[in-house]
Amino acid sequence: MEWIVQKEVKEEKIYNLFRCGYLDVRKWLEETDIVLIPLGSTEQHGRHLPVSTDSIATELPCQLAAELANVPHYQTIPFGYSPQHLHQPGVASGTVTLSASVYQNVLYEVGRSLIQNGFNKLIFATGHTSNMKAVDPALRTLRYETGAFVCCWRNDAEAAPALLADEGIIENPPEEAPGWHGSEVETSECLLFESMYGKKIVHLERTDKDFTHAPKWITDVSNKFTKANGSPYLTMNGKDAAWVPMDHQEYSDTGLVGNPGNPFRATAEKGQRIVRKKAELLAEFIEEIKKVKIEVKNRDYWNRAFRPM
Repeated sequence: MEWIVQKEVKEEKIYNLFRCGYLDVRKWLEETDIVLIPLGSTEQHGRHLPVSTDSIATELPCQLAAELANVPHYQTIPFGYSPQHLHQPGVASGTVTLSASVYQNVLYEVGRSLIQNGFNKLIFATGHTSNMKAVDPALRTLRYETGAFVCCWRNDAEAAPALLADEGIIENPPEEAPGWHGSEVETSECLLFESMYGKKIVHLERTDKDFTHAPKWITDVSNKFTKANGSPYLTMNGKDAAWVPMDHQEYSDTGLVGNPGNPFRATAEKGQRIVRKKAELLAEFIEEIKKVKIEVKNRDYWNRAFRPM
């Protein structure tokens, strides 16, 4: 393998703080007090998509939004809260998850570090819906303890249909769950990444359309329950009845979610349009947050009154 590739080195602005020196970070802080932190996950996404799917879903729009709004972003945090995507012990799903308490403390520590550096406004941006179940205690602690502005922007696929409703991008009807696990939105984003990366990561030949179903342990005793998507609710008599901590494989045999889940209308061109629209909306949000006046009252990393958990 040839490791050394001679390329022209250009002096260009670096938006990823992970690639910056500390003098570059200081320059950024002369321009803005905002930083983006993409939150991904590492989890199974059906037979056809890589475990990095949710990380791709937030990394690409955050990179573009940072340039559009002229703010820095940090390296994507690739591990999230995904215990429902683990398979049985010894059976590989590719999933690497953090427990809720560890995840909350990771976000808290990252936030306190960036606030210590001088940033006043932290915009976490998740590509994985279930991260939302765990982020609130960390964000509240950061806000209460320091006075910084903190939020979690949604780049996850489940938020995409509403965000893209007027764009004419999505073709799957609602029952085919275009924004659920492994369906049209996520497959399109991964096809875009594949075209940029130049290596095969999407394998539609490995899958088919697939239906979700109520867990066997409830259908064995009752015929009142159904499951049409990947939400944590059991549906009884056609209505969401109860939040149940189910594992993904209890209601999806392949990791694809929908009625049926359908990835076959996905294209790289759609992925590009989805990422662009996400980035434009995020950049618009950032421009509004720039107007918010924030005074941090406790910037010292070690001066902490309490922790998320």
